[in-house]
Amino acid sequence: MNEKTLQILNFKGYQDYKKIWDIQKELVEKRIKDEIPDHLILVEHQHVITTGRHADFSNLKANEVELKEQGVSLYKIERGGDITYHGPGQLVGYPIVKINSAIAGLRKFIHMLEEALQKTIKTYGIDTYTTDKYVGVWHKNEKIVAIGVAFKKWVSYHGFALNVNTDLSYFDLIIPCGLEDKGVTSLEKLLGHKIPMEQIKKRFIHFFKEVFGYNDIHIKVIE
Repeated sequence: MNEKTLQILNFKGYQDYKKIWDIQKELVEKRIKDEIPDHLILVEHQHVITTGRHADFSNLKANEVELKEQGVSLYKIERGGDITYHGPGQLVGYPIVKINSAIAGLRKFIHMLEEALQKTIKTYGIDTYTTDKYVGVWHKNEKIVAIGVAFKKWVSYHGFALNVNTDLSYFDLIIPCGLEDKGVTSLEKLLGHKIPMEQIKKRFIHFFKEVFGYNDIHIKVIE
């Protein structure tokens, strides 16, 4: 069996968005050149709103001054999708993965990412679903995982945001993903209690490894 290696960077604390974005771009260039194996960044961000390539800025319900007053940064980035929020209590993951014959195309990559997230959420007794119309993971009429990825020379970056213990009031600053008729939810809201972040990271790593077929995993904890 061919060895398939994954390096995980597990960041502790609340990280600045731009800092992690810069790390992603550096890793992507190295992965394109096969200087490093596939990577997975796991992180919680400081409050930030990001807009994708085709974002409709009418979905932003606060101006930059109002965002600054609430301690929320704003970045326009390369991923697909519209507008979303990241912040404390939310597990954000950035797979830096080279798409090859084992993953038959970009859509397959997104489906595999959704599958790993659904399996993780299922361990807490919560049923979810996906739909071809809207990327992400849903519970009833509420999104629990947002997904927005980008690819450069067949290497993925950006990724997903799973609402674990997220303060959902910050989503009032936007129309999430431009969907006015749908809500957002979190594991804490559905279960009635907080989930230890390291616990859910561990469970997600297990299913990401399983779904994507890695057999050699290295985890680096970054304080």
